[in-house]
Amino acid sequence: MRHGTRIACATALLLTLTTAPAATAATDTPTHVDGQLPSGATYMMDVPTNWNGTVLLFSHGYNAGPANPAQDAPDAATKPLLLQQGYALIGSSYATTGWAVTDAVPDQMATLKAFTTRFGQASRTLAWGRSYGGLVTTAIAERHPDEIDGSLSMCGLVHGGVANWNNTLDPVFALKTLLGSDVPLVNLPTQEAATTAANTLTAKVDTAQSTPEGRARIALAAALHNIPVWNAPTQTRPAPTDWDTQQANQYDAVKGLLKIAAFNRRQEAEVRAGGNMSWNTGIDYTHLLTESSVRKEVTALYKKAGLSLTKDLAALNRAPRITANPAAVAWMSSTSSFTGKLTKPQLTIHTIGDPLVPVQTESALRRAVTAAGSAPLLRQAYVDNAGHCTFSPAEQLAALHTLEDRVTTGHWQGTDPASLNARATAADPTTPTRYVRYHPTPYLRPYDLAHPADRR
Repeated sequence: MRHGTRIACATALLLTLTTAPAATAATDTPTHVDGQLPSGATYMMDVPTNWNGTVLLFSHGYNAGPANPAQDAPDAATKPLLLQQGYALIGSSYATTGWAVTDAVPDQMATLKAFTTRFGQASRTLAWGRSYGGLVTTAIAERHPDEIDGSLSMCGLVHGGVANWNNTLDPVFALKTLLGSDVPLVNLPTQEAATTAANTLTAKVDTAQSTPEGRARIALAAALHNIPVWNAPTQTRPAPTDWDTQQANQYDAVKGLLKIAAFNRRQEAEVRAGGNMSWNTGIDYTHLLTESSVRKEVTALYKKAGLSLTKDLAALNRAPRITANPAAVAWMSSTSSFTGKLTKPQLTIHTIGDPLVPVQTESALRRAVTAAGSAPLLRQAYVDNAGHCTFSPAEQLAALHTLEDRVTTGHWQGTDPASLNARATAADPTTPTRYVRYHPTPYLRPYDLAHPADRR
């Protein structure tokens, strides 16, 4: 691929630059470079002596700050394996922390320009990222396709920003309504106010967990976010009808959602967007539950508690609704939602037990890409593990090598679980290989730019 014109700000590169001693013929030590971009973002590069011509542009996940280090690989265990195989690794910090997509995409492209200026043109460029970095990677794939040959999103927010914040609103709306609380859910003025709201609603959840009725309602809230019943590697994996263990696992994840995304991260995103970017006007919560991956558990727990699910759903549907700020929606839509238009191949991988970015986000991406006519360029694979981004080095290497094969041959091959597991074992026989056949249920609140009806 011939790389096109880079973004203009990248022409004034390398405000600062620190380079490790270049490797000699007698050593395998990679060349390491630290630098700073005009935006203020830092970057790092690691180039092995046996560079294979491929550069991997890594986009890191959400960083709340205040520390803001650059990253060029997903984890410390995978990085040396990549260098041993000859890959050049690069990545930036992004100029700001938080929901920083407007900084992240140009900073990543400027980092790629800095690499080319120093080390020469790569024969192949692959963009990849984890979690929020999967959103950044998908944005790069849509907005800068001439700069890359393919992309890999791992546990990514590939449903986009508006969908993310709408679906994050639903479980806390249910908790506030059914457990009885007056905490503000949107238009949070400060991080301190967000923390207070999170702590207040968490206390309500803790109290509710002590009663059958409260546990059923927590399960209903979890279902509206598709929180899986096995969502951390340390948890017991419950049997299909072990409703109590399933709910206990979700209880932990619900509290994590309250402490991480529902208030503090929302407040930071609202500041960037200029107001509240999510709504539940017109939403039928009875319908959402019927589409949820865990509706059977909710039904069973309500029956066990002697509680009317019909009445609670009616209470949710009667409760005063939350409206969005149109300008904030427009900002989030334009910066953080997707058209589904791919011109280069993209592979996505996801754990099936992810509580923070549920696996159903992959259904949302598939919906957008199909509507845009790009489905042949997309492949999706699933790992049988609990937790957010809990991939082994072997599983990540298998995904990367599969994407490379697609770029080389022009055809997808070996994307089935058996092939991925065989490739993972060959890449790193010391870590788990858990790809499985899996079909996620629909994402409950999809929003993309390929469906005009979403923009209401």
